[in-house]
Amino acid sequence: MQTTTRSTRYSKYESTLDDIDTSSIMEMIRDSIIGSAFNNPYDPDPNSGQSMDELREAILQALMERDLIPEDMLKEAQSTKDFDKTRLSQEISKMIQRMKDEGYIRVDDPQPSEASGQGGAGDPGQAQFQLTDKSIDFLGYKTLRDLLGGLGKSSMGRHDTKEYASGVEMTGDLKDYEFGDTLNLDIGATLTNTMAKGLENLEESDLVVRQAEYKSSAATIVMLDCSHSMILYGEDRFTPAKQVALALAHMIRTQYAGDTIKFVLFHDSAEEIPLGKLAQCQVGPYHTNTAGGLRLAQQLLKRENKDMKQIIMITDGKPSALTLPDGRIYKNAWGLDPFVLGETIREVAQCRRAGIQINTFMLARDPDLIAFVKKVAEMTHGKAYFTTPHNVGQYVLMDYVNKRVKTVN
Repeated sequence: MQTTTRSTRYSKYESTLDDIDTSSIMEMIRDSIIGSAFNNPYDPDPNSGQSMDELREAILQALMERDLIPEDMLKEAQSTKDFDKTRLSQEISKMIQRMKDEGYIRVDDPQPSEASGQGGAGDPGQAQFQLTDKSIDFLGYKTLRDLLGGLGKSSMGRHDTKEYASGVEMTGDLKDYEFGDTLNLDIGATLTNTMAKGLENLEESDLVVRQAEYKSSAATIVMLDCSHSMILYGEDRFTPAKQVALALAHMIRTQYAGDTIKFVLFHDSAEEIPLGKLAQCQVGPYHTNTAGGLRLAQQLLKRENKDMKQIIMITDGKPSALTLPDGRIYKNAWGLDPFVLGETIREVAQCRRAGIQINTFMLARDPDLIAFVKKVAEMTHGKAYFTTPHNVGQYVLMDYVNKRVKTVN
């Protein structure tokens, strides 16, 4: 019997695309927004917004890939030279307007053309759009769901919920009370001892306490390597790094309200980037100023009053640049430059003295890099993970959840 591949045709879209809700549009273009489709490593402002033409192209591509364009609209668009005047173009414009009206994007209109001497608006295609807090939260939630879903039910095991708690979670393990223990008394076991010896003979050691898990507050800096190597050699490593950061930010905001998270990009230099700019940030210049990123991360962590301070560094390259005292950038891409390496290790030592743990997620396998990453982990009592773009998100999320819980009495 001959088998045929069954395809689904969404007939409700035969006459209009209005039935596609805005969240579905965001879901369809999520990879284009977060990914490198918008990235230009030679853009002088890697944190700028993206053009409306690029947004329109992303929506058009998503509709075509999902076979959601009615046949008559598609034929009209294919047969005309002026796409902007077609019904399909008008439908995409309406989708973008709904994204704006519902608070998913903010559009920065272009400035009037000075050359024309007119006060009218500039070229609409050159307008820039920015993601809003609502869209960042949406993207973070969807990415977190996908990453945790990829773990499977048995891998994560105990993912915390948003149920109210007193700050400690019972582990079920019992122990005899010792001076200094928190009095989480197990009534049943303690009464058993009391009845056996009599109340007048009860001693301190007859008290039985139930151990608990204490969830500390944490301040986290995510250092994202955005040097040009993150998109070289036919593999996009930067997009998974951004996805991890978005998912981690969403998880912290929704499940660890007392925690803080900030983001640092490092390339030839280093700068803090707000969450709202994270999804659209781009790969930058060629070199890797790890020392500059660590220095900035320490400055940000000094302002935090948390039980735990940590740096999560996601990178694929060796330190190859330094910011000199006069502001100039020293660069050497050939091997591990002793000067660059020495200054980088100096910043790692500063982190150790400040009680800052560094967990490095390395996306490469160079022997010199492996030795460097292991040294960083050893100095700060952190961890070194040698991962791939496909599993880095799962490693980061599991590590974050696991390290925040410690057993107390």
